[in-house]
This record gives sequence, C-alpha cells and structure tokens, in this order.
Amino acid sequence: MTYELKGNFFNNEFIQPPTTGADSVEKWITRTSPANTDQILWKCPLHYGHVDSILESAVKGFDTWKKTSIEERIECLKRYQEELKNKKEEIAKAISLEMGKPYWEALTEAGALIAKIDVTISDSLPRVKSKIYEEIMPATNGYIHYKPIGPCFIIGPFNFPCHLANGQITSALIAGNSVIFKPSEKTCYSAQLMFECLASSGFPSGVINLVQGDGEIARRLLKSKSIKGVFFTGSKDIGKNILKQTHEDLGKLVSLELGGKNPAIVHHDIDMDYVLAELIKGSFLTTGQRCTSTAIVPIHRSIMDEFVSKFHALAKKIIVDHPIEHEETPFMGPLIDQKALDSYILFVGMAKREGLTEVMRGKQLEKKYKGYYVSPSIHIAQKWDPNSHFLTSEIFGPNCTFIPYDEIDEAIEIANSTEYGLAASVFTNTHSIYEQCLRDLDHGYVNLNRSTVGASSRLPFGGVKNSGNYHPAAVTTIDACVYQQASLEILKEEKVDLNSIVGLSS
Repeated sequence: MTYELKGNFFNNEFIQPPTTGADSVEKWITRTSPANTDQILWKCPLHYGHVDSILESAVKGFDTWKKTSIEERIECLKRYQEELKNKKEEIAKAISLEMGKPYWEALTEAGALIAKIDVTISDSLPRVKSKIYEEIMPATNGYIHYKPIGPCFIIGPFNFPCHLANGQITSALIAGNSVIFKPSEKTCYSAQLMFECLASSGFPSGVINLVQGDGEIARRLLKSKSIKGVFFTGSKDIGKNILKQTHEDLGKLVSLELGGKNPAIVHHDIDMDYVLAELIKGSFLTTGQRCTSTAIVPIHRSIMDEFVSKFHALAKKIIVDHPIEHEETPFMGPLIDQKALDSYILFVGMAKREGLTEVMRGKQLEKKYKGYYVSPSIHIAQKWDPNSHFLTSEIFGPNCTFIPYDEIDEAIEIANSTEYGLAASVFTNTHSIYEQCLRDLDHGYVNLNRSTVGASSRLPFGGVKNSGNYHPAAVTTIDACVYQQASLEILKEEKVDLNSIVGLSS
C-alpha cells in the first residue's frame, strides 16, 4: 500500500508541485514504515516554489477571518470535529504506520483530536473574552479586547503528528488567525488526513494552509514578515535555531514546546505495585518518544533494590512488535527511524562507559518485519553526576535510570539538576513531602502519584529552563494567539470651557 500525498493546500485547494519545467521538483523524501522498512508509505516532493503563494493565501485568509463572527468560527470548528469523527480510524492507522506507535495508542491520539474541539470552545475561548471595567475613570469605561495577531506558522512534531498541532491550530483559528501548518517530514500522510478534515469544514479561502517539506521550507516561512505567530513542538536545538532566526523580528510571537529529562521521585511510603505500573507507562509508552517521558527516578535508598528488581521483571514482559500486524497487542512499537535507533544504542553504550550499572540492556530486536525495534533499558547511577552526558541528555528512547537518595532534599536537587524543566512526578503518601516538592521543583507541571506522561488539555502544558519559553500549550495556547488592546470609552460628553485649558494664552 502506498499513500498519495496531495501536495500543499492554499487558496482552498490542494496543489501538487510541478514535475516539469524550471520550477519543478528536484528532490523527494521517501518514507518507509518504521515498523516494516520494506513498506514504502509515500514519496514527498521537496519544492520551495509555493512559499510565496502560501504566504499570500494566509494573509488574505486572515483579513477575512478576523472579521468573521465568533459564532461562525465555532460552527466551522464544529464541522471540523464531525469530519474528524468520520476519519478517526483512518487517521489512527496512518499514525501507527508512519510513526510506529501501537494502533490502540494511535486511536487515543485520534480521539484526542475530536475532544480538543470542545476544550478549545469551552475552556480556551473564555480566556480571550473582552473585559469591561465600569467607571474606571469618571464617566469612562475601560475595556480589554483580545485581538488576533495574524497568520500563524505551526510546525508539528513526529511523535504526536496530529494531536499537538491540532491544539495549536484550533486555538489560533478560534482566536481569529489564519494558519500555515507544516507537519514533520516523517508523518506527512497522517497530518494530511487531519488537514483534509479542515479542508472539508467550510473555512473561507486562505484561512487554513498546509505545506509539506523539510526544514528549509520552515526557514523560508520563518523569515517572512507576514508570519506573526510561530508555534513549534520539538527538540531544544531546533527551538533555539528558530529563536535565532526570529529574534530581531519584534512582530513575531514565538511559542516553543521543547524537550525534557523528566524526573519521578519515589519515596519509601508508596504502594509499590501502583507505582510500578505508573513508571512503566511513564518511561516506555510511545517507545520513550515523548517529551514528557520519565527518564530519571530519584528513589529512596531503603526500597531501591526491591523496586528496581520488580521494575526489571515487569519491563521484561513488555511486548514489542508491529503496531498493527501482530499476534499479541504490543505495548511498544519501533523507534521512528534509523537515526533514532543509532542514537539510542549509542546512549546505552555511553551509560556503560560512564560507569552506570546496567540492569536491562537496550538492544535492537529482530521481529517478523524489519524495523527499528528495541528493548527498554534500565540503569542505576549511585549518585548524580553533572558531567555525565548520559544522565544530562534527553535520550528520546525507552530508558529509565534510578538514583538513590536518603532525604527528600537530595531527591529534589537531583530532579532539578538537568537543563530541562518540563514534567515531574512525586510518588508519596505524605502530603507535606509533595507540597515541598511542588514548591521547590523547577518544572512546568508536577504530578502527585501520577506518571509524567499524564496531562490534561484543560490545564497549561509547558516547561521552564530549556523545555520552553513561557508560552505553555494546551488550554493556554490561545494566550499566544492574541494581543491585548486596551480602550477607554467616554460614557457622556460634557461641555468644555476651552479657556480653562492650562497653558493656553488668553
């Protein structure tokens, strides 16, 4: 089976790049399934000739959309929601084959697209409702209006190719902005399916735009003065490059959701089986390819040996297989590509060279289909080492490293020692310990007795330090889609004696 990519979407139609002539396609991206590298999924042309037309489309669309009533915007999003319901299984299958996550997990992502529409309307939209301050000055009312910022450029990740971008797209749209969406070049088809739902929802021409391609496409769009909002989800290094490209353009609002080296503190007063289940999910769901995956576990020394032994036994039961074509339902599918596999194996070797204890060796696995399958890895570090490349780096693979502590202050210090600050978990039945962690942990969100991969779209989602730039996603994405306009409105004009103005000659 080979999927058809329909090209870029602008001016309300899909347009294929030309294959002949001076402006024709020169290069192609060929995508094989990470779960079966013999299966070619699609070929995407690398073509930069549509960039100006896409920008013109988005500018035109914004001029129309910002004048469109909120009721009409909601109606378009409701129609989009219905289209998503019709394509739910098709989108999930595409996510599984392109990205590698098991079909059951991909169905969860496809379902989240549908649910996000309701959250955007019921929870995000009220955040940008105009505010009135009556009699803020004599005979004067004050107002705060939330105005759309303009065409928004949304750069999606491969690990949640639809869900994360969908939250940014819907927030930008309901606020009155037009959008240009560039999905990861590894997940073009699942993103296209989601975009087909948008294209069938009755948005005016130019409001929604899709561009397929590589980082060069993104670079060309980023430098345009027409782009007013930039939303990126991905690695720290690419996020920093985006800031370098845009920092002199004061007319751009840049919102970054970056990586993590997320800790889960495990105190001695826990229900061990419960925490084992939460940590297995936190560390190994999506083959560890979540920015919120649990990586570091400061664990109380008194329970470490027993806990790690049981965690290892449970990890050995994890089924790793093709996300769809399998005999037993897998917990983990493959990594995204060869580069990710090589990086993971490199980190596993690095841990050994740096003196960490290897409890479970991460290695490439041979399955029925050739793919980027690996086993989970588990390590123990006797103490935190700031010079350890393994301990301080985001691995983006299925790894969990335990570090013993004696006092909770030590655990908090370990948790705060990385350059990241996205997610953290605290497992304890002593609420005062959790309150101390909540106060002292430098992370965008901190969960009690719930894994680091547990987040709600009705709460802010973002990190500090090198995990973001203070524009959290989820319910608060909409805050970065608007600017605040203040106004004073005189309620009643009074007669003025011009001679009473101080400083005028008589």
